[in-house]
Amino acid sequence: MRSLPRTPRIPRMLRTVRTPVAVASAFAVAGSGLLLGVSAGTAQAAAGTARAAGCSQAYLPLPDPSCTPGVYNPDVTQSTIDSTICVSGWTATVRPPTSYTNPLKVQGIADYGYANTSTSAYEEDHFIPLELGGSPRDPGNLWPEPYSGTKTARSKDGVETKLKNAVCDGRITLSAARSAMKNNWTTALSVTGIG
Repeated sequence: MRSLPRTPRIPRMLRTVRTPVAVASAFAVAGSGLLLGVSAGTAQAAAGTARAAGCSQAYLPLPDPSCTPGVYNPDVTQSTIDSTICVSGWTATVRPPTSYTNPLKVQGIADYGYANTSTSAYEEDHFIPLELGGSPRDPGNLWPEPYSGTKTARSKDGVETKLKNAVCDGRITLSAARSAMKNNWTTALSVTGIG
């Protein structure tokens, strides 16, 4: 007798989200083995950092810290920057595919209650950028950052690059750059003395 394939197990934190997009995304992600990394341990660790529904826009241009606190990649430390973030093209090796980030973006647009629900109006942004060793797949480090406004996803990209360059040439530490981004990316360059 042939057995049927097992239904993918959905982590508890995803089972509590009741929107159709979240449920469909959870099954698609869990079924494809992409859930927040390559190991069961990674999936379990992410259970505490998933984005909650009902995120506030009051913090814009920053994300709601209760929904998107920012999460670091444990493989990136001050002692590993020469083999990680300071290697040209390294972020491409850890950047998740859009098949992973697009469902998170759709859910995040709903969670943040944005009136404009077009996915093209937002970048699914790594709050702690990959260039500074932010977690590539943890939902606690990803959020739909608007392209509209005075401080946008596009202006944040320039700040990220300047800080990464300063870390790699030894002007500031990785910790200082990460802290400045996490506290307020709009003032990160002046706080660190880079801008």
